[in-house]
Amino acid sequence: MEWLAVAGGVIVVAVVIALVRRGRGSEDSGAAVAGSGDAGDDRLRPAVADFRVADGAARVYFEVPLSDGDDPVLGELLGREAIEVVREKRHQLPIDDVTRVVAFGRRGTEWVEAARISLDTPGTLPPPLIPEAFAHARRPELDLFDRFVDLPAHAPGLADRVRGEELAPLSSELRFPGVVAAGLRSQGIDPDSASAGDIVLGVMRVAGYQISEAGAATYTALRGGQRTFVRVIGHGAGEHPELGEQAIRTFVVDFGSAGAERGLLITEKYGPFEVYDRERRDKRVRFVTRERLQSFIDALSVS
Repeated sequence: MEWLAVAGGVIVVAVVIALVRRGRGSEDSGAAVAGSGDAGDDRLRPAVADFRVADGAARVYFEVPLSDGDDPVLGELLGREAIEVVREKRHQLPIDDVTRVVAFGRRGTEWVEAARISLDTPGTLPPPLIPEAFAHARRPELDLFDRFVDLPAHAPGLADRVRGEELAPLSSELRFPGVVAAGLRSQGIDPDSASAGDIVLGVMRVAGYQISEAGAATYTALRGGQRTFVRVIGHGAGEHPELGEQAIRTFVVDFGSAGAERGLLITEKYGPFEVYDRERRDKRVRFVTRERLQSFIDALSVS
C-alpha cells in the first residue's frame, strides 16, 4: 500500500550532508581534541567522539554504528565530515604535515576505518562542500507529512498479518536504501536494531525537522514554521500486536491540548480501522503504523 510519494531527483551527496545531529565530542589526553562546529554553522552533523593528529594522519572518530559490510554512501559522508572537522581544528592543532584524513566509526565496541582521504599537498584541505549548492532533503517538496495520499477504505484484517501476540523484529521486515541507512547511522541509529520511533524520528531529521523532547515518549517536530505533536508507542512482550483504541483516543486528546498544527503517532504495532477513520475525519492527524513504515522509509529514497 503506497501512501507516500517516493522522493526523487535528490542526489546522494546532497542528502547525506543534511543529516543528523550536530557534532559533539569529549576531550581526551595528548593530541585528542573534542569535536564541535563553528558558532554560525547550523548544519546537522555526525557526532564526533575524538580527533587526533599523529604520524601525518588526522584521525576523526565518529559516534556512528557501521554496518557489517561495505557502505560507500556512509563512507563518503564520514570522509567529507572528517575534512570539515580538520578544517575547524586546524587553528588549535597544526596540520602542516598532515597528508591524509581518516574517518572512523564503530562496529560493536571497535573503531573501524570508514574512509581515507589523501591530500594532494600536505596540510592543504580540499575546498568545503557548501550544502546550499545542492538540492537536498530539506526542500519543501520533501515534507513527509504532506506526502500522505489517498487513504485505504479499510485496514487489512489483523489475522491476515500476524499470528499470536508477538511481532517479528522490524529488521526482518524493513529494507533501507543506502542514503536512508547512512542518514540513520550518522545519527547513531542502527537500522538493524532500531525501534519504529527511532527510525521515523531519524527520517524526519533527515527531512529537516527539528525534534525536541516534550515528555514521556512525546516530541515536538518543527519545520517550516509548523509544529507537529509526535507520540511514540512501542510494543512490549506479550502485548497485543494491534494499536489499542484507547491509545489512539489519548493521542488525539493530547494533540488537541498541545496547540500544535499537526499530530503524528508512531508505533511498531499494526493499525486498526479506527486509524483510517480518524485520518479521514481529521486531516491534521496521521499515523505511522507497522504496515506503513516501509513506505515512510521509501519517501527518502533517491531515484
